[in-house]
Amino acid sequence: MRTDDKEGVAVTGGASVPDVLVLGSGVIGLTTAITLAESDRSVLMWTDSDPAATTSAVAGAIWGRGSGALGPVEKVGGWAARTRDELLAQAQDPDTGVRVVTGMEATRAAELARETHISPTRRCDPAELPPGFRAGQWLTAPLVDMPRYLSYLVRRFATAGGRIEYHRVTSLADTAGVAPVVVNCTGSAAHFLVPDAELRPVRGQHVVVANPGLDGFFVEQHAESTWAAYFTHGDHVVLGGTADPGAWDRTPNPATAAAIIARCARIEPRLADAAVLAHLVGLRPERPTVRVELDHTDGRTLVHNYGHGGLGVTLSWGCAREVTELLAVEPARTVSQRDADD
Repeated sequence: MRTDDKEGVAVTGGASVPDVLVLGSGVIGLTTAITLAESDRSVLMWTDSDPAATTSAVAGAIWGRGSGALGPVEKVGGWAARTRDELLAQAQDPDTGVRVVTGMEATRAAELARETHISPTRRCDPAELPPGFRAGQWLTAPLVDMPRYLSYLVRRFATAGGRIEYHRVTSLADTAGVAPVVVNCTGSAAHFLVPDAELRPVRGQHVVVANPGLDGFFVEQHAESTWAAYFTHGDHVVLGGTADPGAWDRTPNPATAAAIIARCARIEPRLADAAVLAHLVGLRPERPTVRVELDHTDGRTLVHNYGHGGLGVTLSWGCAREVTELLAVEPARTVSQRDADD
């Protein structure tokens, strides 16, 4: 195995024809590629950016919460549960970046809405709530340090024999002849690539600050495009949040960053003077329902796995397992075998 010049991405050698080509190196692409590779398929991943530069790297990220796609309703709960089980197992290894932590979800409304897959530990006492909040609950769930987690996923994919290549795809036609199965995990880029008019980006901006001594997390239930949230990851804290539907610009906005810090500092005053380490922007891939399905267009096997909105981490392993199950009935033929059949 060699290490590419992009830090943190392992790229293996070899020119053999893969069974599967996975497009996209965010949390959805990597978990899907791992699941396929660990089911004894040879897997090649194409990505036009380092996993550390994907929207996944910008996430907070806590299992069970997130804005965006909530359907199909008959599938999402199962996908979330399967992912929770994977993350709980991974939390036993500190190198994964996954921890099980307790934090608060609170609202300025009279009552909390049901917005999470996490079962509350207990209701908050009024004295525990930040000023201006009227109801809240304590939640315990896996919390994921995404840069560390993505590095872990890259290592796990390489251990399973996976290969990563940097390759910009402008059309699904670019994948012709590369592998008999193509899995589309391109997130917001699927809007253009498929194309999918139902998919839209929801721009989210975060500020990363030095940890002034906090643990756990805080999430505000909200009905607006801005809210207060912070997620602690050892020596740093990720602050949010914002949601700008239809915005493609990934340039951090200084005024937005200042407002994020101010909102979070009203919840936790120690954040007001914390040193700013980074400004991050990601595009959540939102559509009415997550798309996980087989597509046999043009006589080839294509699987879509995108449209997770702000629930990418929460649904990642469940959706990855479903892709593998969908392909269990598909013969893992090589390109040469397929061409011979034709």
